[in-house]
Amino acid sequence: MADIKVAILGFGTVGEGVYRTIHSHEEELTAVLGKKVEVAAVLIKNKQKQRNISENILITTDFEEILSLPQLDVVVEAIVGKEPTFTFLKKAISKGCHIITANKEMFAHHGKELLELAKKNNVSVGFEATVAGGIPIIQTIRQLLKINQVRQIQGILNGTSNFILTEMREKKHSFAAALVQAQENGYAEADPTNDVEGFDAFYKTMILSKIAFGIEPNWEEVEREGITSISIDHIEAAEKLGLRFKHIASLNREGSHLVGSVKPALVTKSHPFYHVEGVDNAVCVQTDIVGRISLQGPGAGMFPTASAVIEDLVYVVQNQHSNLKLYHADNDHDLQKIDDAKELWFVHGLKENMINSQITWIDQITEEAIIIQATKQELEQLAAKHESIRFFSILGDYETKNKNKAEALAAL
Repeated sequence: MADIKVAILGFGTVGEGVYRTIHSHEEELTAVLGKKVEVAAVLIKNKQKQRNISENILITTDFEEILSLPQLDVVVEAIVGKEPTFTFLKKAISKGCHIITANKEMFAHHGKELLELAKKNNVSVGFEATVAGGIPIIQTIRQLLKINQVRQIQGILNGTSNFILTEMREKKHSFAAALVQAQENGYAEADPTNDVEGFDAFYKTMILSKIAFGIEPNWEEVEREGITSISIDHIEAAEKLGLRFKHIASLNREGSHLVGSVKPALVTKSHPFYHVEGVDNAVCVQTDIVGRISLQGPGAGMFPTASAVIEDLVYVVQNQHSNLKLYHADNDHDLQKIDDAKELWFVHGLKENMINSQITWIDQITEEAIIIQATKQELEQLAAKHESIRFFSILGDYETKNKNKAEALAAL
């Protein structure tokens, strides 16, 4: 019985976590796969750095040395950036290796090509670790897609942003202070742009789109906004209304269109994301048969991500292939466009005398923090006239704190 030979590209947090998990769960992997899993090689950047890796394992800075191994079954990629990782994985597939990646930026750009190449070479691609850390959302959607049609996906997909928003609300920290805390805890990089400006969550959203719908929105049309503009004043005003800020990625079917966004929003106590705090991630999937499924768990860290990679290791060794299928809207009526739909909004910096007759006043807790009902287009027109206005959509059921005033205004 031949062992399963694995190469790990990169030995940072994720790569080391995978290495350690393969050793700590050796018996469990053997029981499931019927073969022993053995790390044969590790690709590193700096040979001078001390690492706790067994002496019988090839440690190299040259990927070609790994490709030349007499037996290589699986390549696990845990590096950052689109290149040279994309090139490495193409070569591994061409050699007949299964591949597993935790690289969301690379896979968002090149996943389709890798999947097509893998199919031609009769190998599998595992990419659970590219989205939501240890939450098995990709495997869950793969199962749902057999019969259920996915209609909507919402997710908190970046643990760093969620941690910062939690720190700002619970400890009354400024954004800058909360970011420093995230960096000190190892949740944020020295350059946190990908996390706090929404790029990380954007890439993950595009990957989820391919899995759930077989297509993705036009990248240029996806609204992407980070959390850097959220102030402690916004958070405290929202909290008085029983609302919490979350950075939420959304994918919605609208007739024959797929609409995506990655931006801050406010959730009510009825929304499943209300209690998702710290570095946790969460994903809600709405389908036509089972309804809503919610998953929550650690979105980052050595072992949550390693868990996703190890589950993918089992998946690819069993040589299962992605069952992506395109969404067809032939039998669906066209849904109302988001810009034309009345929604609830939390608006900061808006005074009642600025509101026109098309906008419905719902609630108010401070002089500048108001909840209104309006279309997105109406709010954008209002914000164009008043630059101080900031507005955020509200998700979940909201009950006004000031029923008497709301009823009086509604009667006018």
